[in-house]
Amino acid sequence: MSTSGQRAASALAGEAEIRGQSTLVLDYASGRTLYADAADGLRYPASLTKMMTLYLLFETIGEGRLSLDSELIVSENAASKPPAKIGLKAGSTIRVRDAAQAIAVKSANDVATVIAENLGGSEDGFAAAMTAKARSLGMSRTQFANASGLPDPRQISTARDMATLGRALLSRFPQYAPLFSVTEFEYGGKSFKATNKLLGKVPGVDGLKTGYIRDAGFHLVATAKRGGRRIIVVVMGGEKGKERDAKVIALIDQYLGAAQFAER
Repeated sequence: MSTSGQRAASALAGEAEIRGQSTLVLDYASGRTLYADAADGLRYPASLTKMMTLYLLFETIGEGRLSLDSELIVSENAASKPPAKIGLKAGSTIRVRDAAQAIAVKSANDVATVIAENLGGSEDGFAAAMTAKARSLGMSRTQFANASGLPDPRQISTARDMATLGRALLSRFPQYAPLFSVTEFEYGGKSFKATNKLLGKVPGVDGLKTGYIRDAGFHLVATAKRGGRRIIVVVMGGEKGKERDAKVIALIDQYLGAAQFAER
């Protein structure tokens, strides 16, 4: 990162509120903001970060530099990442399709690091590419420092930027949208359940990504469709996972209608 880039990142990170709540509801089709509360306040994005990790992975596949059956090499650094993880071993490999599913369902930190190192040469190099892509998408208040969202004071974003990313991810790569609605997957003889507890329980919800670190609270970027209309709901900084989920559900019901009117 350039010196000026480092200064800009430091200035942004210095504004971040550790546990402030942020909320935004976005109409998917038009991109219009339906509701916002502190949506531009800087927050630590935690595992919402992995939406950008997947964005760059899908982009690389689209460019023909990887396929879903390509094998990614697991380094000692990647294997040593703390949970959530799927327990990859150093020196092993993982197929791209399994890596994408592990992130979408389990939010695996070891897998996110594998992707970063294989695509970017290093996690720092990949983080720079993530930030550059954020700027190209119009995410002006986002700075990435790693591919997983593990704690780093330089890694910051906003509810508005995360909504922008979620919308871009779905609109640019609709073929991968089903990954985010999977509630459980198996890998290496183990079964992993989705971190998004709204899947299969709240009518219309079919994604997208959860996040949590202690200094940030509980996050969720949720996408839901009812009656032909799709919205994206972002809640960051919940004190508890259930509180976050309840707020997301209330906003979905408010802007898409009550559950009994959902598509069957």
